[in-house]
Amino acid sequence: MTATLLVEKQKVDHPPLELHYLGDKVLRQPAKRIAKVDDSIRKLAKEMLQTMYSANGIGLAAPQVGVNKQLLVVDCEQDKPDEPPLIMINPQITRTSEELCVVEEGCLSVPNVYMDVTRPRAIEVTYKDEHGRPQKRLFAELTARVIQHEMDHLNGVMFVDRVDNPLALAESLKKEGFSMQAVKPMT
Repeated sequence: MTATLLVEKQKVDHPPLELHYLGDKVLRQPAKRIAKVDDSIRKLAKEMLQTMYSANGIGLAAPQVGVNKQLLVVDCEQDKPDEPPLIMINPQITRTSEELCVVEEGCLSVPNVYMDVTRPRAIEVTYKDEHGRPQKRLFAELTARVIQHEMDHLNGVMFVDRVDNPLALAESLKKEGFSMQAVKPMT
């Protein structure tokens, strides 16, 4: 189950992909399933990782770089060069823990805005890896949270939609030049 996409866990001078930000319509479209895992998908995953590392992120979904595909990359172990990142194609959460936790989240598509979000502490996910092989794994804590956050992007949902404190959210967004009009509350 080792990843074969070798990407150095460091910033590059010119990230290969461009990030899209809150308010961009591409972030609100449900992503399409990937029918075939081939070199173009592996290349996209590699470029997503390079872009994510360059932006100091720990997760990135394809819609955030303007690609309407169900692909996400996660790396919560960036200080461990031998620990491969997660590459998830067509991920689906098959189980969630009853235990919830509230943790502050941020997003590369909403820079400098950090707000508390409630999510299940642990999840089970089925997905295909970068070779098209089916995988089923349990994740907990930070990795589970990042996967859920990125999977939201695949459904056109952003973490700001899950924030329970609209006043604090409006203040944070305004400070960074974003509009509350771009938020679609889940409640």
